[in-house]
Amino acid sequence: MRFRLLAAAACTLLLPVTVPAAATAAPGRTAAVAPDVPCPRVAVPAPAPSRPPRPTPPPAVAEDRAVGGPALATAGLVVPTDAPRPPGVTATSWLVADLDTGQVLGACGPHEYATPASVQKLLLAAAVLPRLDPEQVVTVTREDLDIEPGSSAVGLVVGGRYRVETVWLGLLLQSGNEAANVLARLGGGAEGRAGGVRAMNETARRLGARQTRAVTPSGLDGPGQFTSAYDLALVARVCFADPTFRRYALTETHQIPAQSKPRTKGFQIQNENQLIHRYPGALGGKTGFTDLARHTYVGAAERNGRRLVVTLLGAESRPARGWEQGAALLDWGFALPGDAAVGRLVEPGELDAAASASPAPEGARPVAAGDPLPDGLTGPGPLLVAAVAGVGGLLTLVVRHARSPRRRRRGRRRA
Repeated sequence: MRFRLLAAAACTLLLPVTVPAAATAAPGRTAAVAPDVPCPRVAVPAPAPSRPPRPTPPPAVAEDRAVGGPALATAGLVVPTDAPRPPGVTATSWLVADLDTGQVLGACGPHEYATPASVQKLLLAAAVLPRLDPEQVVTVTREDLDIEPGSSAVGLVVGGRYRVETVWLGLLLQSGNEAANVLARLGGGAEGRAGGVRAMNETARRLGARQTRAVTPSGLDGPGQFTSAYDLALVARVCFADPTFRRYALTETHQIPAQSKPRTKGFQIQNENQLIHRYPGALGGKTGFTDLARHTYVGAAERNGRRLVVTLLGAESRPARGWEQGAALLDWGFALPGDAAVGRLVEPGELDAAASASPAPEGARPVAAGDPLPDGLTGPGPLLVAAVAGVGGLLTLVVRHARSPRRRRRGRRRA
């Protein structure tokens, strides 16, 4: 009887196991094309020899590359079936998504690692904008002006006193790197700027931006600092959901006030994102550039009640600038049907909730579709190994049970 029970238990471990995807694509009337289609690109001149070497990205994680749907796990082009071919751009990766539904309309290498440049300032906004009072007055310190010589700056001065709202506008209109340091310091609390960067990484994790790691609050290049076109869309979606951010992003000009100590004159800054000046329905966005990252861009627009966002990384400014490439991709996205999709943007906290969920402690049952994977298991392979190990252990017990009477009889004979 014991032998039959053990054998039955072993057989149950060999039952088929259904493993759900962590984040699947939203249903739609269209499907993605084969993932090996190359992205349409425009030929550009070779970069200057002085361009710094690109750092080595971290190892690719299969789970992270499939966030948003399996069709997005490609280095090539993914668009809906029967969709017109997207315009050729110089960006190494890009993505177009619906800000409201979260549907991904098309992409090129959406989960490929790239360096962000100043579009990383959007992650800073997502992390600390809700924490700070726009009417608060902050005094700029010498450490806030610790930025790379020649990099973009608003013109804040040491000892100057500015409203937090003015600092935000300096960040988003003029891409001020010293403004990023000020805001990260304020948002970081007792930890200062380091706390602000930590908040940025915590926010990226919460949003599901698993391929994003911030090292600097401004997007100035730092060792191990990466993002992806998909992650940027997650961040942008949160930013554009905030009415204060939308107001800042659409501001065309702002007056930086004069200072008495030290004595400096006031001056006006202009929004560098040409999309808001030249694209009907523009909602704003962010430009970025470093020698390492090349041109990066995030832009959003609304047309006929539909709001789309475009993200692109690793672009060159010729034959079209970053915002112009973004505008062309927005036009392509607006031309698609409303239900066209190749994937989706995950919701904030969705991936963490799936990872932390566990089966009920009582009542053993087979894993069913929709159940989360146990901690540490990332697909059917580990489950199969665990099942085989369990079967092996049970078979060992069966053999020992079958042989134990014989051993006891031999023992009695020796006695």
